[in-house]
Amino acid sequence: MSQYFEVHPDNPQVRLIKQAAQILHGGGIAAIPTDSSYALVCRLDDKDAAENLRRIRGVDDKHHLTLLCRDLSELASYARVDNKQYRILKLGTPGPFTFILEATKEVPRRVSHPSRRTIGLRVPDHRVTQELLSIFGQPLLATTLIAPGDTEPMNDPGEIRDRFQKLIQAVVDAGACPRQPTTVVDLSGDGAVLVRQGRGDAALLGLS
Repeated sequence: MSQYFEVHPDNPQVRLIKQAAQILHGGGIAAIPTDSSYALVCRLDDKDAAENLRRIRGVDDKHHLTLLCRDLSELASYARVDNKQYRILKLGTPGPFTFILEATKEVPRRVSHPSRRTIGLRVPDHRVTQELLSIFGQPLLATTLIAPGDTEPMNDPGEIRDRFQKLIQAVVDAGACPRQPTTVVDLSGDGAVLVRQGRGDAALLGLS
């Protein structure tokens, strides 16, 4: 049975966020709000939790998982970033952008793309997510909370609890999210490639 934490979206109760962080440190999976939609998250270095995350989401190892980072300095520890890439990242963080980058050795091979050795990274612009990342103390491995067989992200925390309460260990309820996917930009090659136009305005990055 998952634990349910109702938190204020702009001033989240630290006591509740700490409890959610403890569940994640213990190997649990949580549904949390972000600036795009609700996401499933777990510890990066927990093999079993990462496998459960993929199983619940219904995706294989070729599906790009994403690291949620507190800021650009943390992001740079997990991805190889040159000056040109860094300038683009700076324009899109924090915000509803996911950047595909070459992973460093800090990222376990089992969570990066099996053939490309890439990982999705982003810095979310959401008060609750940022508070959780700060208290947790390291990036969280994440995937958009789209139920198997569905095409749209789930946005009602109560429905998320009802549907996944036997599969995940926590739901952090901060109200509805925008329910739009992030804009995905691939920076792993020679230039920036717009993979998916989502909530983030690609024009901010000089892309169209």
